[in-house]
Amino acid sequence: MAVEGSKKSQASASLPPRKINLQKFADSRAAELESLHSAVSARLNNDFRSRRNKRRRTTAFDNQASKKRNRKRQRLTKVDKINVSGLETEQKKNESPLPRRVRRRMELKKNPESGFVTSGDGTKRLRTHVWHAKRFTMAKRWGFYLPLGLQGRGRGSRAVLRWFKQGVLLHDASYNLAVQLEGPEDSLVAILEMVMVPSTSVKSDCDSGSVLSGVTYGTAMLHHVGAPYSQPIAPVNYMWHPHRQSKEEGNNNCLDVVKCNEPCRVNYSSCFCQLWVWIHASAFCEGYDTLKCACEKLMIDRGVTINCFSREGQLAKLELIGCKAFQLLQKTVHPDSCIVDSSWQLQKCSAEKDSVEFQNEEHIRSCAILSFTIKDPRLLPAKETVDFREPDSIIDVQEVGVSECVNLTENLDKKEELGSLLCPKAEGNENLSDNNLWDASSRIDPPEEENELCMEKHQQRMGFFCLDDPKSGPPKTSNKVQCSRSCPILLLKNNNKKGSPIGWSVILPLSWTRVFWSFLVSKGAHVIGLREKRWIAGEIGLPYFPSDFPDCHSYLSLNEIEAAASRENAERRPPAVRPFRIPIPSPWNVVHVAFDKLTMRVNEAAKVSSGENIVGTSSCERSDVTSFRSRNSFDAIVARTSSMLTGFLNGIQGEHLLIFPQLQNRNSSLVKVMKDKSMMEKGQNGTTQISYRHKLCFVRVHLHAYKEGVFEEGAVICAPSLTDISIWTSSIDSIEGGLEMPNSAVGSYFKEQPSGKWELQEPDDPASIEYHRWPVGFVTTGFVRGSKKPTAVAYCEAVLLACLREEQWKEMAVKRRRKEIYVLVRNLRSSAYRLALATIVLEQQEEDVRFL
Repeated sequence: MAVEGSKKSQASASLPPRKINLQKFADSRAAELESLHSAVSARLNNDFRSRRNKRRRTTAFDNQASKKRNRKRQRLTKVDKINVSGLETEQKKNESPLPRRVRRRMELKKNPESGFVTSGDGTKRLRTHVWHAKRFTMAKRWGFYLPLGLQGRGRGSRAVLRWFKQGVLLHDASYNLAVQLEGPEDSLVAILEMVMVPSTSVKSDCDSGSVLSGVTYGTAMLHHVGAPYSQPIAPVNYMWHPHRQSKEEGNNNCLDVVKCNEPCRVNYSSCFCQLWVWIHASAFCEGYDTLKCACEKLMIDRGVTINCFSREGQLAKLELIGCKAFQLLQKTVHPDSCIVDSSWQLQKCSAEKDSVEFQNEEHIRSCAILSFTIKDPRLLPAKETVDFREPDSIIDVQEVGVSECVNLTENLDKKEELGSLLCPKAEGNENLSDNNLWDASSRIDPPEEENELCMEKHQQRMGFFCLDDPKSGPPKTSNKVQCSRSCPILLLKNNNKKGSPIGWSVILPLSWTRVFWSFLVSKGAHVIGLREKRWIAGEIGLPYFPSDFPDCHSYLSLNEIEAAASRENAERRPPAVRPFRIPIPSPWNVVHVAFDKLTMRVNEAAKVSSGENIVGTSSCERSDVTSFRSRNSFDAIVARTSSMLTGFLNGIQGEHLLIFPQLQNRNSSLVKVMKDKSMMEKGQNGTTQISYRHKLCFVRVHLHAYKEGVFEEGAVICAPSLTDISIWTSSIDSIEGGLEMPNSAVGSYFKEQPSGKWELQEPDDPASIEYHRWPVGFVTTGFVRGSKKPTAVAYCEAVLLACLREEQWKEMAVKRRRKEIYVLVRNLRSSAYRLALATIVLEQQEEDVRFL
């Protein structure tokens, strides 16, 4: 024992002291300090004054602004003393409100557990409002203060596209709100079939089973309750949270999940399930009312109980877009616990870093949903945030695998680590039940305050340098709000139309938004606003809501705001240089007027080629054209699924029209049809035999300039003649003398009526008929400057596109035929027509419901 005591005394004597007495330290080193002072004084010739050329004038001691405020406050105090008694003056001093700047800063620094911070007029602010307001142009949109775009003139698309291709973009999409439905599974499926297109029953068994089991999320178009062609509301994302019980509890009616090598079987059951429907803020009220109406209708018909309530102010959504979004998530997502789902067939949770399938994005299926409970990213060491492959940063993927199940590789080399990390094989879906995001009544603790974490890190540093005793820190005060250092989140994998990944969405509690936002920005994410997000949508070929959805009320309301801003900007200019007005939104009603003219031209050409006499008009003329001339709203339907377009063509007896949404193998089959010489004989009289008494049907198309041209938003798409096409396709020299209308006729192509509606000016004289072209659609999103393959998003009438394709294929040799359709595009303030190639989206894919 004496030996051990001597060892301890020697060890304590060798350790540095916890505290240093400065006076004793200086006295013991007096000789060294004097020698050092003599050496310095000899070098400076005993002149310790600073040089004049090194002096700098400072005004920190004389703050003029603070003096002015003090003088003003003193003058106001003197006036109060003259007019009021001393007691009242003291009361006014005590009750005087804080300055607005201080009050606003205190309000915006708050981080309540739920609910958005609102301004005086009730406009909601995002949790990242302060960060955006310092860097972005803010605008009121749909009840929120949202970042419209980066400061400037609205340029910078080239830099944004470069960040998208080489880095990662970050966008706060918390203005997208969720509606939660709870009830039996079969009842919730019936509600979706009432209000969504495509419905769950239309999808394939594997796709429907993976969505219902919670593996992936679905995308559909939300409609009002009613007819199949009822008014659409908005595109939505929906995701399921099935509550499956174990087999010991006797619940064998729930949806069974089978292995990958077995065929998919989907049987709806009466199990209790939860459903999220994410709706854009511009259509949230309309969509929420529609879902409640559908629930009430079903509860009356079936006598079941279904809960439908909003999750506004509880959940936040952050979007990571770009090629390096997955790498950034690897630095952020560090699970706090190990949870494994049996339906993914996860055998063991190995500690080997090469066995974690989340490290390879290719192994995660499209539109996947991953659930985690992760650590506070502010507490992660710097090494973990630089390299994701750390022993304690194991990701346990919680997908429910119906197909493409991932089996994590077993590594039994390190048995000691496996003993603590081995997860038992569960029977039920316990992992999703552990995620508190689905439970609206459960309380999720907010993160700890930044100053507390900074104080804790400061004490750790002081203890590391032995400058203070960590036990003698400041006394801990009892916090009124309980805080947490872990957070439940959901990760959604986003893909484009071709299936390649474009980014991830992070769903997390609203109170944790600032924590993840600051961390993601510090790790290199470039923040974008609404304008930049629309550029990305145009680059990847996805429609952007609400700008690319003309059949929704949100599109009309947004264009009314833009029209008011355009009129205000024009009125600021002198009348001499003020530009002529253009229609905003696009006058879709003029396509009804052009329908008869174009179909008549095709029928006449068909009769001339067949040698028949031209008598009368075709049976496809509309009897209600005049009723549409006074309308400026979008009174038509948009086909967003192949089955919907096929049903429309069958309804008008247009099965022989040259538009092909029903092809199985899209690309190869369309090429075979194009080269089939007998195809023109089948569609010879297709436009003359149809019975068209319904609304017009529009389809989304992608426009590519044939050789030159930049297409802007709102540009009109016109039907070309064969002579127009030959001008561009015959020789390069003839492009210089392309089709162009006089400048005087540009502003009169559309004429505004006293009622505010826009009409198409039909040509009267032969000179104007020569350059007049009939419209078939409009561009909703123009070219993105800086894109290597610029693409414009437009909507054209389906029957007119089929007529143009028939007219072009008849006069062209089989080798010169193209899958695309030739059209003319003219910007509303330009006089020149440009040739473009229109690709129908539904001929390339089965559904057109994905959006950004």
